[in-house]
Amino acid sequence: MSTDTAARPSQATQATQATQATEATEATGTDSPLFRPTRLGTLPLANRLVMAPMTRNRAGADGVPDPIMATYYAQRASAGLIIAEATTPNAVGATYPNIPAIHDQSHVAGWRRVTDAVRAAGGQMFLQLQHGGRVGHPETSGHHPVAPSPVPLPGTIVTPSGHRENVVPREMTEQEIRDTVADFAAAARRAVAAGFAGVEIHAANGYLLHQFLSRHTNHRTDGYGGSVANRIRLTVEVVRAVVEAVGADRVGVRIAPGVTANAMTEDDVDEVYPALLHALDDLRPAYLHIVFADPDQPLFRTLRDAWSGPLIANPALPWPGPLPADGGRAAAERLLDAGADLVSLGRAFLANPDLVTRLRTGAPLNPIRDAHLMYVGGETGYTDYPALG
Repeated sequence: MSTDTAARPSQATQATQATQATEATEATGTDSPLFRPTRLGTLPLANRLVMAPMTRNRAGADGVPDPIMATYYAQRASAGLIIAEATTPNAVGATYPNIPAIHDQSHVAGWRRVTDAVRAAGGQMFLQLQHGGRVGHPETSGHHPVAPSPVPLPGTIVTPSGHRENVVPREMTEQEIRDTVADFAAAARRAVAAGFAGVEIHAANGYLLHQFLSRHTNHRTDGYGGSVANRIRLTVEVVRAVVEAVGADRVGVRIAPGVTANAMTEDDVDEVYPALLHALDDLRPAYLHIVFADPDQPLFRTLRDAWSGPLIANPALPWPGPLPADGGRAAAERLLDAGADLVSLGRAFLANPDLVTRLRTGAPLNPIRDAHLMYVGGETGYTDYPALG
């Protein structure tokens, strides 16, 4: 895949595309730009709908993807792009029981079964790389969690033996930071070897890179803490290393400005994220993925204007709480109108293996079985959601 600049439209082109998208949506409900083929760099996509990464805890205790995961993802291969669930690049970065990993050859072989199945079904896949930082427990990973600073995650966390109090993470040394950067790059190379079209660096939702971005979880006084430039440094170094390892067109980045998942607090998003995007934009990754994007918020417009490349936007749908009856289609179309190039949906894909067809035709959606989202294993609430007809 190449880093052709044609994949990074000008803002004037984006504005024209947004206008055309609005006109098409108003003309006919089935002619929505959501369902039109497009490209991500040189990667052809059947439509503009992305299956968002969602942790489902169906891997083995050793992090090897279970064969049932190949079935699950292949069922949803009609998405324009699947971003597979958060996967740890090293052992210490593990978060919860039965999450997948990508730090040895057994993980590569397990993921190869998944990508082969999705490719056979006509789909495209990226793999999300996530280091948990303080979100983890020795009972799960076999290691004491590390983080930018010894600031614990409040409350409890699920481990193989049940809920346990979170431990105070150990502050990472600069050598451990360098090793972590190298682990992300090695994981990206393994992901490509496993058949993924690329990887998404997870700098959102309260995990390690997000912890470095926030001054509430990052109390460091060295070159990785304090100023905005220092707090964004690790994310930039990880993305740079992964770009150098596998190529810019194989690398996406996910951010969540102001999102409070995993007890995160950010009070300077208007400073941190434009600076981060400016630094990342020079590396020319394949896309930026914004979580809980709201086109009515000034920060979304600022970030869209600051980012010269393709943008995946994840709409701010009710959470917790039920999805809208349309599964998020109207919110997705609003984001395309506001300048997003692709839109990611999570729970709607979870419960509807044929979500693209259902949204295109207006067919009713399957209800989500909340009791079977995570930690339960097996087919129920995972691969047994029915498709139409």
